[in-house]
Amino acid sequence: MASAVERTDDLVREYLIYRGFTSTLKHLDSEIKADKEKGFRVDKIIDQLQQLIQSFDLTGLKEYWAYLDRRLFSRLEDVYRPTVNKLRTSLYRFYLIHTVQNTEKTQEFFLKQVLELQAQPEWRDWFALPFIPAPEQNPSFSPYFSRQWADTFLVSLHNFLSVLFQSSPQPVLLSFDSEVQRIKTVQEENEELRQMLFALQGEWRQKRDEEMVHHKLPPYVQHMDRLGDTELDLVSSQRNVNMTTPSRNFFSTFLPQTRRAPGKPAPGPQSSPWKDPAVTQVHQYQYFRIVVFVFSVFILILHIFFFSEKKTDSDPDAQTEALPDQTDSTNQTRVCEVGGASVEQPFIKLSQEEYGEHHSSIMHCRVDCSGRRVASLDVDGVVKVWAFNPIMQTKATIMSKSPLLSLEWAAKPDRLLLLGSGVGTVKLYDTEAKKSLYEMSIDDVHPRILSLACSPSGTSFVCAAAAQAAHSGVATEGDARVSAPVSGQLLLWDTKTVKQQLQFALEPGPVAINCTAFNHNGNLLVTGAADGMIRLFDMQRYESALSWKAHDGEVYSVEFSYDENTVFSIGEDGKFVQWNIHRCGVKQSEYSLTQDAVGPFVLSGYSGYKQVQVPRGRLFAFDSEGQHVLTCSSSGGVIYRLNKADAGLESVLSLGGHKAPVVTVDWCSAMDCGTCLTASMDGKIKLSTLLAQKP
Repeated sequence: MASAVERTDDLVREYLIYRGFTSTLKHLDSEIKADKEKGFRVDKIIDQLQQLIQSFDLTGLKEYWAYLDRRLFSRLEDVYRPTVNKLRTSLYRFYLIHTVQNTEKTQEFFLKQVLELQAQPEWRDWFALPFIPAPEQNPSFSPYFSRQWADTFLVSLHNFLSVLFQSSPQPVLLSFDSEVQRIKTVQEENEELRQMLFALQGEWRQKRDEEMVHHKLPPYVQHMDRLGDTELDLVSSQRNVNMTTPSRNFFSTFLPQTRRAPGKPAPGPQSSPWKDPAVTQVHQYQYFRIVVFVFSVFILILHIFFFSEKKTDSDPDAQTEALPDQTDSTNQTRVCEVGGASVEQPFIKLSQEEYGEHHSSIMHCRVDCSGRRVASLDVDGVVKVWAFNPIMQTKATIMSKSPLLSLEWAAKPDRLLLLGSGVGTVKLYDTEAKKSLYEMSIDDVHPRILSLACSPSGTSFVCAAAAQAAHSGVATEGDARVSAPVSGQLLLWDTKTVKQQLQFALEPGPVAINCTAFNHNGNLLVTGAADGMIRLFDMQRYESALSWKAHDGEVYSVEFSYDENTVFSIGEDGKFVQWNIHRCGVKQSEYSLTQDAVGPFVLSGYSGYKQVQVPRGRLFAFDSEGQHVLTCSSSGGVIYRLNKADAGLESVLSLGGHKAPVVTVDWCSAMDCGTCLTASMDGKIKLSTLLAQKP
C-alpha cells in the first residue's frame, strides 16, 4: 500500500504542475512532510515512536499514539480493542525502560499517568519502579530489560500496523495500478475467448455447408463426359453380357433391337448387335455410351423427384418457429437473413447462469460500480450480496426485521449498500465487514422509501419517501398501486455527516417519487413520480429546472441517455418515451411496449391463484454505447436496437431462460463483454454473458 501511496502522490504532483496549481502543490508538499501516517510506511511510524521515546518526549508520544488510535484503531471492531490496549501498555513500558537512567523522567511519567494507570491491575507493581535501585536485576522487571522483549514488541507492533493498513479500505485512486493490471488481464482473456469463438463459428459453418443438401448430379453422371474409349473398353470387357438373361430386357426398353449395317439386309429376329461379327468395336462403344447415358438420366430424374417430395412434405411453420431457438443458442451465427438482406447480429450470448438463493419474487437487482458484486432484494425483505466472477458465490445475506423496499450501491466506496425500508429508515450496510454502519430515520409521515440514488461523487444520496398507500381490504406491499397519487417528499442526505441537507420542492404539490437517476457527474437528477410527471433537478442550485407531464398514470422507471441530452422513461400507459431535456416536454421518440415489459406483473398459479407485483426496480438498461436497451418480458430479457421513432424498436436478441415474468433488469458493460441481469417473480436471477460484435 505504501508504494501505491507514493506513486499516487507523484501523479498528483505531476497533475498539479501540469495545471499550474503551484500554491496547491506547496500546501500538498507541506502536509506530506507533516503527515503523521508517514505515507502508510510502517517502518517510518516505528522510527517516529522510537525517536519520541529516546528523546523522553512523553507528551509527543501520547499525542502520536492518540492520533493513531483516533485515525486507525477506532475503526476496528471491538474484538481487537484488547490487542490495542496491550500494545499501548507495552509502548509505555518500553518508554519506562529507557527512562530508568533518568529518575526524574520516570517519576514524571507516573505523576502524569497516575490517574489513568492506578486503576489498571497490570500497572500495580510498576509504581515501585522509581524506588528500586537496580530494576534490571529484579525478577519482576528483568524480562523487560532484555533485547528479546524489545524486539518482540517492535515486531508485533510492526505486523499489527501492516495488517491494519492492508485490510483497511482504500480509495479508488490507490487501486489504479491493480485496476490497470486487471483490465489488461481481462482484455487478454477476452481476446482469447473471441478468437476461440470465431474458430468455433468457422468450424460450425464449414460443417453446416458440408451437411447441406445440394442439387448435384451423382458422381457417375457428373463425370460421365470424362469417360474415354479406353475406360469404356475396360468396362465392356469386364462385363459378361448374356443376351438370354433377363437383365438384357431392362435395356431393351431403351435400345433398338435391330441395327441395319450400311448396304446390308436386316438380320434375323434373333440376331443381336452384341453378337454380330460384322459390327465393329467402335459400334459396341457407342451402344455402351447410350446405355450409360440413359440409365444416368433415369437415376437423376428419380433423385430430383424424391428431393422435391421431401422438401414439400416438410412444415414451413416449424422452420419459422425454429429461428428464435437458433438465436438463443450459444453457437449463433454472426449474420442472419432478414427480409432477404444480411443483417449482422450485434451480440452473441456466450453463456447463461442462474442464481437461485432467493425464495420469493425479486424487487431489485443491481450491479455495483466496479461490476464485481450484485445486490438483490426480494419481497420477503431478504438481501443477497453475491459475486459472479470467477464463480457465482454469495458474499453476504441481510435479514431485516422491517420490510425493505429499495436498495442502491454507494459510489464511493463501492462496498457500501443503502437499504430503504417501509418504516421510514435507511440503513448503510458494509458488505465486506457484513455489518450495519448507520440507520437513518427519514420521516414518520412518509415511511415508505421507494427510491434511493447515490451521487457519483459519493458525498450525498437522494431519498424518495412516500406515505402509506390506501388499499382496500387486505393488501401487501407487492400489490398494485392505487390510481390516485399519494403524498411524498424528496430529500438530500449527506453521507459523511449522515444528516439531511435539504428537502426538494415538488410542484404542484407533494407526491410520491417512484424512480430517481443521476447523470454521470451528479449535476443533474431526474425523477419519475406517481402523478405521471418527470422532474429534472439542478444539483448545483438544488432546485427544479424542468418538469412536464410524461405519462398517463405513474412513471415507473427513468434513465439518462448515453449522451445525456435526452431522458428515457417507462410509464403505466405502456409507453417507452425519449424526452429532449433542452426542450421541455418535447418527445424525441415514442415506442409502445407490452404489459410484460411494463407491469403490473402477474404470475398465475393453480386454482386461479394470481400474484400481482407492481414495478419497483429498473425496467430497462442500456449497453455501454447507448444503442441498445434491455427490457423485461414474460420469459426473459429482450434486447432492442434503438431506432428512430417511425422505425420502432427492433428486437435483436431474446435472452430467455425464465419460467416466470421478469420484473427488473440491469446491464453491466465492460469492453466487448457485457453482463445482463434479469430477475423474475419466482426468485430466479439469470446472468447472461454477451459478446459485442464490432462492425
